[in-house]
Amino acid sequence: MSTTTESMPESEGNAEGGTPRPARLIQNEATTEIPVHLLFRDDPDPEPVPARPAVVGRRQSTGEQPRVRRPVAPVRRRPVPEVDPELGERPARVLPGLAGVLAGVCGAAGCAATSWWAGLLPPEAVRAFGLPALVPAGLGPVQWAAYAGAGALGLFGFGGLARGRTGRAWVLGLFGRYRGTVRRTGLMWVNPLLLRRRVDVRLRHWRSAAMPAADGNGVALRVVVLVVWRVRDTARAVLAVDDHEAYLRECVEAALARVPVEMPGSGRSSVEAAADALTRLVAQETAPVGLEVFSVQPVRVEYAPEVAAVMQRRRIAALDAQHRASVLSSVVDSVEDTVTRLTVRGLVELDDYERKALVKDLTVAFCAGRGDG
Repeated sequence: MSTTTESMPESEGNAEGGTPRPARLIQNEATTEIPVHLLFRDDPDPEPVPARPAVVGRRQSTGEQPRVRRPVAPVRRRPVPEVDPELGERPARVLPGLAGVLAGVCGAAGCAATSWWAGLLPPEAVRAFGLPALVPAGLGPVQWAAYAGAGALGLFGFGGLARGRTGRAWVLGLFGRYRGTVRRTGLMWVNPLLLRRRVDVRLRHWRSAAMPAADGNGVALRVVVLVVWRVRDTARAVLAVDDHEAYLRECVEAALARVPVEMPGSGRSSVEAAADALTRLVAQETAPVGLEVFSVQPVRVEYAPEVAAVMQRRRIAALDAQHRASVLSSVVDSVEDTVTRLTVRGLVELDDYERKALVKDLTVAFCAGRGDG
């Protein structure tokens, strides 16, 4: 303020001496010098003035603390977590079923030959097979070793036989480690030491129960959806999650909580848009666990029980009001027609008071008659 008071005498003295008077200036401790005439100039394209950063401290001449607006960080959608990249379906090593059958037959034949060698077979059986009679050797260490080898061969041969079916797969594991997936069909031999988990890889349809949802206005709904899906990667579907079917149900329920679903009467485009959004979200969230979702289609949409009760009361109230309005209109028309006929035909002569009384009585009579009907 001291600068302003000192500049005023100079401007007055220069004006008295005939020199041109300079423009007034507004200045203080926190602002720059701004010519007064520039504040009221009508400039269509004013030059931009760079703004100074806000001064941290109290406001000038007010004593209030400055209001600092914190920048609002945009809400980012959390990406879907990825499972182990090394976990993926790969074919397992299996043998044709004929190899298992031959191994089992060889093991059984070895057990029979060891029994004949040890002399455990009855003479009738030996003569029936045309085998020569040998001196019984008894069950010694060698015979027991032969029994063990032949028995193990037979068990491995017959115990590893498996039958593959179309649309079914086997996920094999050994001591908690993934060993591959078998998608072959027919008779085959699989190592009996491997743990087998059967997985259905066919195209499947799942019709959900009524799940909670909401429309664009936040009205609570109950939606039944039809999901078309299949297992694309058996290793991830079995090992990445505890139960891939339960995971699919939870993903569908989560998508319904985020996507607004409209009633069927709101329009075909809105229903299709909701179905497309649901399919995209569910497919994105289930892809890391080896599931392939083709469509998530709402098949039944209805109001929640509490909302349905309110809507039913409103609908009944609207119908009641409509019925009352129609009854009142018909009563008024009937009263008007009756009074007009009585007066036009000259049956009665009524003044204003008598006309009002007659209209009132006829209205009450007609309303009572309609109410009884």
